[in-house]
Amino acid sequence: MKFLQPEGWKPARGYSNGISASGRIIVTGGQIGWNGDQEFETDDFVGQCEQTLQNIIDILAVDGAGPEHIVRLTWYITDKRAYVARQKELGQAYRRVMGRNFPAMAVVQVTALIEDRAKVEIEATAVVE
Repeated sequence: MKFLQPEGWKPARGYSNGISASGRIIVTGGQIGWNGDQEFETDDFVGQCEQTLQNIIDILAVDGAGPEHIVRLTWYITDKRAYVARQKELGQAYRRVMGRNFPAMAVVQVTALIEDRAKVEIEATAVVE
Protein backbone atom coordinates (compact mmCIF):
# COMPACT_ATOMS: atom_id res chain seq x y z
CA MET A 1 0.00 0.00 0.00
CA LYS A 2 1.29 3.46 -0.90
CA PHE A 3 -0.01 6.71 0.56
CA LEU A 4 -0.37 9.45 -2.04
CA GLN A 5 0.63 12.88 -0.74
CA PRO A 6 1.27 15.54 -3.40
CA GLU A 7 4.47 17.49 -2.90
CA GLY A 8 3.89 20.80 -1.18
CA TRP A 9 0.46 19.86 0.22
CA LYS A 10 -0.21 20.10 3.93
CA PRO A 11 -0.66 16.61 5.39
CA ALA A 12 -4.24 15.42 5.76
CA ARG A 13 -5.32 15.07 9.40
CA GLY A 14 -7.19 11.88 10.30
CA TYR A 15 -7.37 10.57 6.73
CA SER A 16 -5.25 10.12 3.62
CA ASN A 17 -5.64 12.11 0.42
CA GLY A 18 -5.13 8.96 -1.61
CA ILE A 19 -3.90 5.39 -1.43
CA SER A 20 -2.55 3.07 -4.08
CA ALA A 21 -2.90 -0.66 -3.42
CA SER A 22 -3.06 -3.95 -5.25
CA GLY A 23 -4.46 -7.27 -4.12
CA ARG A 24 -7.74 -8.89 -3.11
CA ILE A 25 -10.54 -6.32 -2.74
CA ILE A 26 -13.13 -6.52 0.01
CA VAL A 27 -16.11 -4.16 -0.11
CA THR A 28 -18.66 -3.77 2.67
CA GLY A 29 -22.21 -2.64 2.33
CA GLY A 30 -23.18 0.45 4.29
CA GLN A 31 -22.97 -0.36 7.99
CA ILE A 32 -24.85 1.47 10.72
CA GLY A 33 -24.54 1.75 14.48
CA TRP A 34 -26.51 -1.29 15.55
CA ASN A 35 -25.17 -4.58 16.86
CA GLY A 36 -25.19 -8.01 15.19
CA ASP A 37 -28.79 -8.54 16.33
CA GLN A 38 -29.77 -5.35 14.46
CA GLU A 39 -30.52 -3.55 17.72
CA PHE A 40 -29.31 -0.06 18.61
CA GLU A 41 -27.57 0.05 21.97
CA THR A 42 -27.29 3.86 21.91
CA ASP A 43 -28.66 6.94 20.22
CA ASP A 44 -25.40 8.80 20.89
CA PHE A 45 -23.66 9.94 17.70
CA VAL A 46 -20.14 8.93 18.75
CA GLY A 47 -21.39 5.63 20.20
CA GLN A 48 -23.08 4.76 16.90
CA CYS A 49 -19.94 5.72 14.96
CA GLU A 50 -17.82 3.42 17.11
CA GLN A 51 -20.29 0.54 16.70
CA THR A 52 -20.43 1.14 12.94
CA LEU A 53 -16.65 0.97 12.65
CA GLN A 54 -16.60 -2.20 14.78
CA ASN A 55 -19.21 -3.75 12.47
CA ILE A 56 -16.91 -3.05 9.51
CA ILE A 57 -13.95 -4.64 11.30
CA ASP A 58 -16.07 -7.69 12.17
CA ILE A 59 -17.05 -8.12 8.51
CA LEU A 60 -13.45 -7.78 7.30
CA ALA A 61 -12.28 -10.35 9.86
CA VAL A 62 -14.48 -12.99 8.21
CA ASP A 63 -12.10 -12.84 5.23
CA GLY A 64 -8.86 -12.41 7.18
CA ALA A 65 -8.60 -8.64 6.91
CA GLY A 66 -8.34 -5.89 9.50
CA PRO A 67 -8.36 -2.12 9.80
CA GLU A 68 -4.87 -1.92 8.31
CA HIS A 69 -6.30 -3.15 5.00
CA ILE A 70 -8.94 -0.43 4.65
CA VAL A 71 -8.13 1.97 1.83
CA ARG A 72 -11.41 3.93 1.70
CA LEU A 73 -14.26 4.89 4.02
CA THR A 74 -17.34 6.82 2.93
CA TRP A 75 -19.34 8.22 5.82
CA TYR A 76 -22.97 9.33 5.57
CA ILE A 77 -24.01 11.35 8.61
CA THR A 78 -27.31 12.96 9.54
CA ASP A 79 -25.87 15.78 11.66
CA LYS A 80 -22.81 17.72 10.51
CA ARG A 81 -22.85 19.78 13.72
CA ALA A 82 -22.52 16.66 15.88
CA TYR A 83 -19.65 15.43 13.69
CA VAL A 84 -17.75 18.73 13.91
CA ALA A 85 -18.51 19.48 17.57
CA ARG A 86 -17.41 16.04 18.79
CA GLN A 87 -14.24 15.58 16.73
CA LYS A 88 -12.06 14.80 19.76
CA GLU A 89 -14.42 12.11 21.09
CA LEU A 90 -14.94 10.77 17.59
CA GLY A 91 -11.18 10.55 17.05
CA GLN A 92 -10.78 8.61 20.29
CA ALA A 93 -13.56 6.18 19.33
CA TYR A 94 -12.05 5.83 15.83
CA ARG A 95 -8.60 4.96 17.20
CA ARG A 96 -10.05 2.43 19.67
CA VAL A 97 -11.44 0.47 16.73
CA MET A 98 -9.20 1.39 13.80
CA GLY A 99 -5.89 2.06 15.50
CA ARG A 100 -3.73 4.53 13.64
CA ASN A 101 -4.98 3.54 10.20
CA PHE A 102 -6.15 6.52 8.18
CA PRO A 103 -7.56 5.57 4.76
CA ALA A 104 -8.90 7.94 2.15
CA MET A 105 -12.25 9.21 3.44
CA ALA A 106 -15.25 11.25 2.48
CA VAL A 107 -17.99 12.48 4.81
CA VAL A 108 -21.39 13.47 3.43
CA GLN A 109 -24.32 14.90 5.36
CA VAL A 110 -27.63 13.33 4.36
CA THR A 111 -31.20 14.18 5.28
CA ALA A 112 -31.93 10.74 6.71
CA LEU A 113 -30.87 7.11 6.63
CA ILE A 114 -33.16 4.13 6.02
CA GLU A 115 -33.16 3.12 9.69
CA ASP A 116 -34.73 6.04 11.58
CA ARG A 117 -32.48 5.71 14.65
CA ALA A 118 -29.28 5.54 12.58
CA LYS A 119 -27.09 8.62 12.79
CA VAL A 120 -24.25 7.32 10.61
CA GLU A 121 -23.70 4.82 7.80
CA ILE A 122 -20.21 3.91 6.59
CA GLU A 123 -19.06 1.94 3.53
CA ALA A 124 -15.56 0.48 3.45
CA THR A 125 -13.18 -0.76 0.81
CA ALA A 126 -10.22 -2.89 1.88
CA VAL A 127 -7.34 -4.34 -0.12
CA VAL A 128 -5.40 -7.34 1.14
CA GLU A 129 -2.01 -7.43 -0.57
